[in-house]
Amino acid sequence: MSLKLRSLTKALCTAMMDTMRVKSIQFTITLSFVFITVTVMLIVSLVLYNKFSRTAEENAFLNTQQIIEQVQFNLENYIKGMSDTFEVVDAKIAKSQGVPSDKLLEQLDTIASTRQDIVSIDLFTAEGQLVTGIHTAQMRNNTRLTEQSWFKSALENPDHLTFSLPHIQNLFKDPYKWVVSMSKGVLIQRNGKWVDAVLLVDVNFKTLDDVFRTVSLGKKGYVYIIDDSAGNIVYHPQQQLIYIGLKYENVEQALKFSYGKYMDVRDGESRLNVVRTVNNIGWKIIGVSYLDEMITTRKEVSTFMIWLLVIVLIFILLISAFMSARISQPIKRLKKSMEMVEKGDFDTYIHVRGADEVEQLSRRFNLMVSRVRELMDQSIHEQEVKRKNELEVLQSQINPHFLYNTLNSVVRMVGSGKNEEVVKTITALSRFFRISLSKGKSIITIQEEIEHIRNYLIIQKMRYKDKFDYEIQVEEEALPYKTLKLILQPIVENALYHGIEYMVDVGMIHIWVGIVDEKIFLQIRDNGVGMSEETLSRILAGQTKSEKGSGVGLRNVNERIKLYFGVHYGVAVESELEEGTIVKIWIPLMLEEE
Repeated sequence: MSLKLRSLTKALCTAMMDTMRVKSIQFTITLSFVFITVTVMLIVSLVLYNKFSRTAEENAFLNTQQIIEQVQFNLENYIKGMSDTFEVVDAKIAKSQGVPSDKLLEQLDTIASTRQDIVSIDLFTAEGQLVTGIHTAQMRNNTRLTEQSWFKSALENPDHLTFSLPHIQNLFKDPYKWVVSMSKGVLIQRNGKWVDAVLLVDVNFKTLDDVFRTVSLGKKGYVYIIDDSAGNIVYHPQQQLIYIGLKYENVEQALKFSYGKYMDVRDGESRLNVVRTVNNIGWKIIGVSYLDEMITTRKEVSTFMIWLLVIVLIFILLISAFMSARISQPIKRLKKSMEMVEKGDFDTYIHVRGADEVEQLSRRFNLMVSRVRELMDQSIHEQEVKRKNELEVLQSQINPHFLYNTLNSVVRMVGSGKNEEVVKTITALSRFFRISLSKGKSIITIQEEIEHIRNYLIIQKMRYKDKFDYEIQVEEEALPYKTLKLILQPIVENALYHGIEYMVDVGMIHIWVGIVDEKIFLQIRDNGVGMSEETLSRILAGQTKSEKGSGVGLRNVNERIKLYFGVHYGVAVESELEEGTIVKIWIPLMLEEE
């Protein structure tokens, strides 16, 4: 079988085997569509999820911040209103000609009636003696007035309004009330003298408590207040934490900020703390929001993304299955046709309509099958030509004229008593025929081919005596390589019968064999009469047939080489009249018979 047919059949079988080994193209296309879609959806979902999550957190923070700022604004307005009320009381006392007085008491009562959150307005001397005030009950004994923080702060920082922490008012025999005390050191005119005194205004703590309880930071969020000095809790929705809040709340962290935020963990839950400072009095408002409530939007987005991904995945599965079936159906039909070709049916013809590539592939397949049929027919023809040429070569070696002439020469030598030459000739003849037959093999080594032509020349030398000489040169590295058998003998035979036999002088045949450009190169050069281009063309075409020639000649050798090794190898001839002939043979490097 020719090299073309073998390579084409090998490629066809490989393609069919690959088709059988891999998964179906419909499955591959479907899987690819799903993989690409899911990958894109996951990337987009992650990007959107992160974007929505960050936006949700930012919005939650902004919402908490706005609420705390609103609380700060309301608290500052409330404190400013209380401070303004305190300043009015202070101004009334300062204008009074003497304390106590009925007029002053009436004025204080009027002021107290304007605000429902005022529990009492009282004026004390520096020694803690009650001078005057608006209250509904008598003063208690042993109140340790002078030791209370608000009293001390008023005397230590005169002309500075001090706000106390929430505490239970225990000065009077009224029911105990939670109050915040505003106090300030003032000067009063008493008995014609100016003396130091402390002005006290108690504000009902419930008013502040009502203000802060309306603040909503989720179901669990809340607001509390601390003072800026020691971090004491001024307000907390859980009233008992006013005393133990330093252990419950992260007050130390809050004291680091005048305006900011920080994260902490309480009972395993992450919380966002937003800090704002109330002007003038230095209180800090801390809004606490729980992240699990803040990220509700994130959970909703993640749930939405998951459902969207599932729905899109189902949709893509259906679409990709439909599309892949449309795409793969023509290829499946092509695959079935290839299986028929694999079984030996080369009359298969298909016409697939579909995508351009599939349609082109079907046309190429039809061309390929047609070409395979042509190559098979060509291969059959080549095999017949090979057998014919080999038969011609074999017949040429047992040519009756050549055998008769050789044996006739042996008889003459026996008659002349040339026993040594007889032995040499008979030995050469036996070796010549042994290599010619070579157990029916077409491929022999270069060494065997050289031995064959050497025995042939020995025989012809005995016949022609001094008519010609010969020289054989072979590179050692070329001897193991393979060649077609009997490619030198027809060339040398032509050199003897068509070139040297008609010479007057002694002829010379030179044979050289070696490796040139990664090829085996054989050259046969003679100094015979040469030939014209017209004669050379007839010889290559096999149209010239000498009575003494082999009848095979150059054309046979050239055809055999090209049939076995391809068109890149063969015979080239150079010849000039009266100058001689050079025959060049090129064959590939080959160590094993292919």
